[in-house]
Amino acid sequence: MALGVMFVVATVMPINIGILAFIASFIVGTASLGLSEDEIFEGFPVELFVTIVGVTYLFSVARRNGTIELLVQGGVKLVRGRVALIPWVLFGIAAVLTAFGTFTPAAVALLAPIGMNFAYRFRINQLMIGMMVISGAHAGAFSPIAVSGALVLGMLDHTSLHVAPYALFLASFGFNLLLSVLTFLLLRRRNPASRPEPADVDEAGTAGSKITWRQGLTLVALVGLVVGALVFHLEIGFLALAAGAVLTLLDMKNQAKATEGISWSTILLVAGMVTYVGILEKAGTIDKISHGAAGMGAPLLVALLLCFAVAVTSAFASSTAILTAIIPIAVPLLLGSHLSAVGLVAALAISTTIVDTSPFSTNGALVLSNARGVDRNRFYKQILVFTGGIVGAGPFLAWGLLVLPGML
Repeated sequence: MALGVMFVVATVMPINIGILAFIASFIVGTASLGLSEDEIFEGFPVELFVTIVGVTYLFSVARRNGTIELLVQGGVKLVRGRVALIPWVLFGIAAVLTAFGTFTPAAVALLAPIGMNFAYRFRINQLMIGMMVISGAHAGAFSPIAVSGALVLGMLDHTSLHVAPYALFLASFGFNLLLSVLTFLLLRRRNPASRPEPADVDEAGTAGSKITWRQGLTLVALVGLVVGALVFHLEIGFLALAAGAVLTLLDMKNQAKATEGISWSTILLVAGMVTYVGILEKAGTIDKISHGAAGMGAPLLVALLLCFAVAVTSAFASSTAILTAIIPIAVPLLLGSHLSAVGLVAALAISTTIVDTSPFSTNGALVLSNARGVDRNRFYKQILVFTGGIVGAGPFLAWGLLVLPGML
């Protein structure tokens, strides 16, 4: 009940659900379960905390020295004279950014203004561009070194289930690629317009620029981060912190405020929710809910209902918070059935995140706020209709492609 109240309060009021989760952890843990403070904090996700701090800090440094903008410009230059490639270049850049550790809303915040500006200048459907930027960000969001990927895999590490990191990543990437293909085919209409002048293209962000020594070192650091984490299996959070610290020391004047770019609100949300889920596990609530769901009928039906439930909820609440709540609930269901672990986990992850196109979510709101030359109210309704279609069809498609084949 407390979990439901938290979601409602955090949805209608400007308060981070992580704060509410920490408060609930203390109240429920002490008053209902008689736990000590040390026992309450046993559920605090230390490794995940370090990972998110390190990765968002490094990318804050990269943004401040222009490396991220350099990468964006490099990708956008590919569209000169090939207007149809603009959505796909933005999709690819968003996927790369999130796959290498940029938090999804941060990637959308970076690319939405650029994408919507291009759509306006080239007379491309702005709804298509905005939705493909979001899909691209989700496509890379479950890589082993991404924030969401690290969250899900970290939660599963404490269970007997095994989900291959790349299987989760490829499932999410493939599904979001399919969603983008459908979006492109449905919304690719283009208003007749002459080709923009070169000055317009440069203003949109494709002007040439030289790589500075700061950006060169940052690119080396990003490559080193990937190699260290994936090849040598080093802790990505510490690697990112070390790389960010070195780059800051070499450029102290420009990086003095780099820590302001750390995603503290996300860290607070995740840490609070994971801590509260730990309390629920100690109370046996997770097991009761899972066994209750399993007792409703066939595991396949339960899996489908869970996919729809997280999709509907996440359209109005934080997808990260939903993920931290649903994965522990799904674990006993998986252990007590023949459902594919990677299939159900991927389907739940996808169902939770693809609805972030909603104007009530950060990503959808970013697209809406950056639209140019449109009737804002009409565009808002278009986003609502698009999101409604995803909520209605997305979970069923994810279930059909990822869960159902494992039972046949």
